[in-house]
Amino acid sequence: MEDTKESNVKTFCSKNILAILGFSSIIAVIALLAVGLTQNKALPENVKYGIVLDAGSSHTSLYIYKWPAEKENDTGVVHQVEECRVKGPGISKFVQKVNEIGIYLTDCMERAREVIPRSQHQETPVYLGATAGMRLLRMESEELADRVLDVVERSLSNYPFDFQGARIITGQEEGAYGWITINYLLGKFSQKTRWFSIVPYETNNQETFGALDLGGASTQVTFVPQNQTIESPDNALQFRLYGKDYNVYTHSFLCYGKDQALWQKLAKDIQQFEIQGIGNYQQCHQSILELFNTSYCPYSQCAFNGIFLPPLQGDFGAFSAFYFVMKFLNLTSEKVSQEKVTEMMKKFCAQPWEEIKTSYAGVKEKYLSEYCFSGTYILSLLLQGYHFTADSWEHIHFIGKIQGSDAGWTLGYMLNLTNMIPAEQPLSTPLSHSTYVFLMVLFSLVLFTVAIIGLLIFHKPSYFWKDMV
Repeated sequence: MEDTKESNVKTFCSKNILAILGFSSIIAVIALLAVGLTQNKALPENVKYGIVLDAGSSHTSLYIYKWPAEKENDTGVVHQVEECRVKGPGISKFVQKVNEIGIYLTDCMERAREVIPRSQHQETPVYLGATAGMRLLRMESEELADRVLDVVERSLSNYPFDFQGARIITGQEEGAYGWITINYLLGKFSQKTRWFSIVPYETNNQETFGALDLGGASTQVTFVPQNQTIESPDNALQFRLYGKDYNVYTHSFLCYGKDQALWQKLAKDIQQFEIQGIGNYQQCHQSILELFNTSYCPYSQCAFNGIFLPPLQGDFGAFSAFYFVMKFLNLTSEKVSQEKVTEMMKKFCAQPWEEIKTSYAGVKEKYLSEYCFSGTYILSLLLQGYHFTADSWEHIHFIGKIQGSDAGWTLGYMLNLTNMIPAEQPLSTPLSHSTYVFLMVLFSLVLFTVAIIGLLIFHKPSYFWKDMV
């Protein structure tokens, strides 16, 4: 009788203990899930904006960028949300009518007011960078260039944004910021992090892209040479970005943008007051080659005009006028060989003018009349100027946008001025949010299953003992 009583007490206590343990396990699982989901869910959008005006030689464009404030040191998080092309020529053309600059900038600045929430106007930085058109004006008259910039600054200061100044950037800066932009957007600076470790490692030792920029008044070539000393110190830049060192070659050829190159060619060709194009690709090509002086080179290898150029390395992104001209001519496909591009250019140039006007009725004649020259010039610059070959041509990628952002120097310029590119790699969580939540759920289910099995083992052990016997 006493044994029966003692057995009943043990059974009663065991059931209560197991019930408490089971209930505690369920509460623990629920808490584990709740913490994992709430602590790691995406935070409410907390974004920042930045504005950059690209004051080029032929026109001005305004770009608005946006990024999550809590991730501003991550690569690829900044993206373009708006582009506004200012109606009219470049700011250097306003040298005799500076009082019109304010009106000239109005439409795009008002557009920025609309795109960016009013609550963030005062904390949104505005930068204006002027390129080769203003460099040429400054060479002609520093006083006139300063007068234009002063009026630009006064005009932009009237808006409710955080205006950070207007300046003429150097050709070297233009090349470097273009290189930073495309590699930032392509994710070439990023590193992956191992699971359960805070030590980053590089994937595939990925190489950066070179950058080929073509504007109206200048052209830039920028890339990281492989195992090659940059023999000309003026063409060397050192960057430490996200924990890695880059030795970058860059050069800007002033007056070798497509518009200035055309003026150079016309100045060489002019014999009378009217020049009539004859649509002969080969003659145009030969005439363009005269712009490149290759008669001397004080280094082991040169581009032209005695400028050092290391052997080309890796893939190149060709943007700005490189892209727009070749896109119009339908020559941006990577499947089209250099020989095929040359052949197609010959056919385009040979088309009768009246036929071309009919085929491209929506294009202004001024621009339409220049595409034969511009396309031929691009081929000449890349092949004879920069020494690309039929084999290396396939490494040129004509790029307009990368993930919705224009390829160009403006994004790199803003990233630099807002200190969003750290020298060292920022620490990041080893797992993504989705992976973390998946593992939390998986391990919680495992815990829950083990707890249930444990309850069954202790509550009805006879089932398990029968199997074992």
